[in-house]
Amino acid sequence: MLTFLIENFGCRASQADGAAIESLLKSRGLSPASQPGTAEIVILNTCTVTAAADADVRSAIRSAHRTNPDAKILVTGCYAQRDPEAISVLPGVEWVVGNSHKAQIADMLADMLAGVPYHGGVYSSDIFDTESLMTAPVIDALADRARPNLKVQDGCNNRCSFCIIPFVRGRSRFVPAEETIAQVRALSKRYREVVLTGINLGRWGREPGSNQRLPDLLRRILDETEIDRIRLSSIEPMDWSDALIELIASTDRIARHVHMPLQSGSDQILRRMHRKYRPRHYADRLLKAHAAIPDAGIGADVMTGFPGETDELFEESKAFIESLPFTYLHVFTYSERPGTPAASMPDSVPVPVRKERTRILRELGDRRNREFRQRMQGRQLQAVTLEQPGLALTSNYLHVEVEDWQHANRMIEVGQASRLPVLP
Repeated sequence: MLTFLIENFGCRASQADGAAIESLLKSRGLSPASQPGTAEIVILNTCTVTAAADADVRSAIRSAHRTNPDAKILVTGCYAQRDPEAISVLPGVEWVVGNSHKAQIADMLADMLAGVPYHGGVYSSDIFDTESLMTAPVIDALADRARPNLKVQDGCNNRCSFCIIPFVRGRSRFVPAEETIAQVRALSKRYREVVLTGINLGRWGREPGSNQRLPDLLRRILDETEIDRIRLSSIEPMDWSDALIELIASTDRIARHVHMPLQSGSDQILRRMHRKYRPRHYADRLLKAHAAIPDAGIGADVMTGFPGETDELFEESKAFIESLPFTYLHVFTYSERPGTPAASMPDSVPVPVRKERTRILRELGDRRNREFRQRMQGRQLQAVTLEQPGLALTSNYLHVEVEDWQHANRMIEVGQASRLPVLP
């Protein structure tokens, strides 16, 4: 029996893809390796959002080959889709499989198990099968997680000037409601919380010919499954509709958690980024959500040092962020991504300046998170216990220390006896 090891890089959608690959491999008779050094097949499911992400993958390939030189390395995911030839020449790499052929990995390796001669090589394409979307079958691939990611959407029709992902993930497409409900129904027998995710989750149902929207899917999940809690991953500002906000406010079975990517609070920088909203639009949606769900955890992705971000524009962005009721921030330093329009823009910001601005905003985010935790101290909150002993995650996205923790994947009430530690 062939043994395998999967290492995932990047976003929740990538994590879900890795779970799908693992499930399919198990269903075809392959077995996870008991120790990393004993795997016969090492699968690296990659990210390519920045040049640094590419470098991390190359380092992992070299490390895997050095640690286990007899293993055959298969590289898949977004980096494999973007630049398969560059990966294929690295030591130990037998196959490079782009996103367009990711669903074929299990069949390819199962043929090896059956004795069919294999051929190393590159399997990638610039042409996506726009009718398909790889999702994780509900078997035991996620047994070691308390909060599995369920991908219900892939691809993106936006063209942000800093982002390569639409070119390696294809156009936006969604998993049909019936399939999603079946997945959630099966997962609800084993898990208390499921995280719905996608590359652009808020676009669920918005393909030509469909009149469905994300709130429609959520209502059906609530009505047709027994899942204790659904959590939504990142949703773009323009997709936080009144219907979505009102639905979350109306039920405890959807996590009271709003993650709304911002990137910049400067109108001028948002235009250079080719984002589809202005600061006033963003503030309207976020304040609407805060008013309807006042105890929600509210977070944003913010980028510092984008080309053209002067000191004045950074201060404009910082002031905008300070004006809104965020409870945490994910702050990233801009990194040139070759192949994107932003990479060739003039007025590059010096790297030390970018990093200093990141430090400033991270301190702001840390302060807001401390203030939010202090407000919640002593409140009765619902939480799911995590894999890490002694930790649980509340509906409104706070990590809580619980002294009576025994098992992961338990829904509990936390209050006076619990503490809210400083955690990212």
